[in-house]
Amino acid sequence: MIDLHTHLLPGVDDGAESTEQSVKVLRRFQDQGVTAVCCTPHLKASELAEAPCGDMDELLRELVAAAPSAPKLVRGFEIMLDVPNAQFTDRCLTLNATRHVLVEFGRLTPADASVDALARIKAQGLVPLLAHPERYASCSLEMAERWRGAGALLQLDATTLLGDTKRAERARDLLMAGHGAIIASDNHGDGRGLAIAVEWLEAHGAREQARLLAVENPGAILADVHTLDVPPVRLRRSLYSMFKDFVVGGKES
Repeated sequence: MIDLHTHLLPGVDDGAESTEQSVKVLRRFQDQGVTAVCCTPHLKASELAEAPCGDMDELLRELVAAAPSAPKLVRGFEIMLDVPNAQFTDRCLTLNATRHVLVEFGRLTPADASVDALARIKAQGLVPLLAHPERYASCSLEMAERWRGAGALLQLDATTLLGDTKRAERARDLLMAGHGAIIASDNHGDGRGLAIAVEWLEAHGAREQARLLAVENPGAILADVHTLDVPPVRLRRSLYSMFKDFVVGGKES
């Protein structure tokens, strides 16, 4: 498995507070079969010109040194699109210096504005990877089609898929419609991870989708090649059984 959305660079944002905390998470990930992790600290699009790429690279090197046997570590940012015309002039802003850039919106961003912002990124020769689309008030199957039509890939939150909230229902709707490209943990130094979501998908007979979402497509993004479409997932059991059989670790941030 490959996790492309985490906040494990210690002491940077609202994620892991110490190297020890980050290493603990990484060792758990390794035990669960995670082979690569992308650290994606928060950054505002309005601050791209002053992005602390060098500082983040140094923190990544220190984390690698502290956990030499942990999964492979690479870096990017999770970029809040707080301005409509963000210019991505440096590949240090993208995931592992590829064409793929992890982005998010404010939860109440108007639908048309979100589509326009994604299209502007695509026009720069990049591929926007939209973090946790199920969080946005405008999220619907129609909006997912519009976001994808603007050139975006959709990153579903792994543990949210198993939740009992409106947000979780939206995430499952996207999954069942085949709109998700990858799943990621959005781990903030806590108990969230990919393994429980992969296990849940496999329990629903979606082994192929689980591999595409957690292995093949994240790997393609790191290799800077095209991702594959993920077939719609058919959820076999009732929501009651789903919630009873699986316990979600951590919390939604």
